[in-house]
Amino acid sequence: MKEITDDTFDAEVLQSTTPVLVDFWAEWCGPCKQIAPALEAISEELGEQLVIAKLNIDNNPKAPTKYGVRGIPTLIMFKNGQPASVKIGALPKNKLQEWIQSSL
Repeated sequence: MKEITDDTFDAEVLQSTTPVLVDFWAEWCGPCKQIAPALEAISEELGEQLVIAKLNIDNNPKAPTKYGVRGIPTLIMFKNGQPASVKIGALPKNKLQEWIQSSL
């Protein structure tokens, strides 16, 4: 998993040739911390198929505003520079995996 910022968003997400799952999160968000280990595991399992990136909304307000993030955690799957699928809220690992697989 990689940390991204508003400054690196275009290069890391929109210009990526690999699908990118962006986890919009904040340090104070309990559900965000709940899903972090599952996302870490999924990131390792899927390897080259998918990049999972974390964007701290407190430090990087531009991207969440642009993509209409209103609650966190918000997960947005980007394919070919476009948002392809959105999931809001904490989910168990198996549900995250199902959503990711159906979005890839």
